[in-house]
Amino acid sequence: MKDFFKTIFEYHHHFNQKLADVFMEHEQQLTERTIPLFSHCLNAHHIWNHRILNKEQSFGVHQTHNIVDFKSIDNANYHDTLKIIDTFDFDKPVSYKNSKAHAFSNTVKDVLFHVANHHTHHKGQLISDLRQQGIEPLVTDYIFYKR
Repeated sequence: MKDFFKTIFEYHHHFNQKLADVFMEHEQQLTERTIPLFSHCLNAHHIWNHRILNKEQSFGVHQTHNIVDFKSIDNANYHDTLKIIDTFDFDKPVSYKNSKAHAFSNTVKDVLFHVANHHTHHKGQLISDLRQQGIEPLVTDYIFYKR
């Protein structure tokens, strides 16, 4: 299962890097939600990694980043996730408080699946934003990536 999760996060990292390039190339054409939405994806990934790693979070859920920082933030998230996959028991519970200070506990596996699913959900919205602005979107389907 760990190899499968590595592949899923490699896939997301690959397309996050490519999307960051598209956003930089077409910055003036982006909708006003594109940069905050991609920032949110990066923030959520960071926050969940830090919850698992029991580290202080340095990003807010809806903090907006400068477009030139997208790739480095994504790289850091990806490498932290690989560390988690390599070193944590997937059934280990992760206790945390959400942004409203409510306490919860989920397994590492469930958190990682959530992060991957979260990326997929918002990636569809980002691709739609690009298409609406007349920007040729990337084909980000997982099956195309695996071909």
